[in-house]
Amino acid sequence: MTTSSTLRPGVVDPGPPAPRPPRRRGDGAAALAFLTPSIITFLVFVLAPTVGVLVLSFYNWNLLSDGTFVGLDNFDRLFHDGRLLGVYGSTTYMALAILAVNVVAGLLLAVLLETRMPRWLRGFFRLSFLFPFVVSASAVALIWRFLLNKDLGLVNYLLGLIGIDRIDWLGSSAFAPVSVIIVNSWKTIGFSILVYIAGLQSIPNELREASIVDGANAWTRFWRITFPLLSPTIFFLVVINTINSFQIFAEPRVLTQGGPGDSSRTIVEYLYDRAFGDFDLGYASAIGITFALVLIVLTAIQFWFSRRWTFYS
Repeated sequence: MTTSSTLRPGVVDPGPPAPRPPRRRGDGAAALAFLTPSIITFLVFVLAPTVGVLVLSFYNWNLLSDGTFVGLDNFDRLFHDGRLLGVYGSTTYMALAILAVNVVAGLLLAVLLETRMPRWLRGFFRLSFLFPFVVSASAVALIWRFLLNKDLGLVNYLLGLIGIDRIDWLGSSAFAPVSVIIVNSWKTIGFSILVYIAGLQSIPNELREASIVDGANAWTRFWRITFPLLSPTIFFLVVINTINSFQIFAEPRVLTQGGPGDSSRTIVEYLYDRAFGDFDLGYASAIGITFALVLIVLTAIQFWFSRRWTFYS
């Protein structure tokens, strides 16, 4: 036992450690009761469907007859499907564009909204950007389908006022994916702005004030202070928007039905067509599994690269 004589001068003996409070008999049951709804939800809506899709990918099943075990034939078909590579290409093009708009334009708009302006005006802009995010994707797509109509749409009418010919936004292979990008970005950018604003408000004002005293201009303050401290927020939005943008379905489905051709078709839409259009659920399951693996690999790559530029204070 340590005595006060063995301690350094001025150091008070803390005494023996306080005993741990006894665990009550009902603590484990209470914890299990609180966790049960989450466990049941995970088992029913996540684990069971995942296992079901994995098993189904080894079968040939059309919903009407008994499934036939085909082994890896469905995965072999992936390498001989001429449309699949094109659909992956169109999905990647639209997803990267949507990602860039949400991450880059969202940051610029968030910084502008945090500048000095009347509080009521700032609240108005925040609500304006966030409102489309809470509206269903199908409703947003239906509204924009009317706005982008070649003959009666408001967008072409406004372009005509400045001398630009009508654009076939929904019927052209060049502009159909652009339409999907515009609509999805308009709907989802509000979430990115909201997260950015939360990140900006968490940066201590003392750092900005000290940099102003040191003579740093606005760009230097952003690049040396705001961006490093905001990098975890940027990384979070990059990961979330990558996953979400690769999984878009409602916008291309309602706006263009994936056409013309496969120019605006996404992997999720192609999977849906194979499953419920051709009733080829085994092959659709194989597409879904490989697509999930692609997203996992992309997320892992982003986490690996984040070590080089993400700063955690």
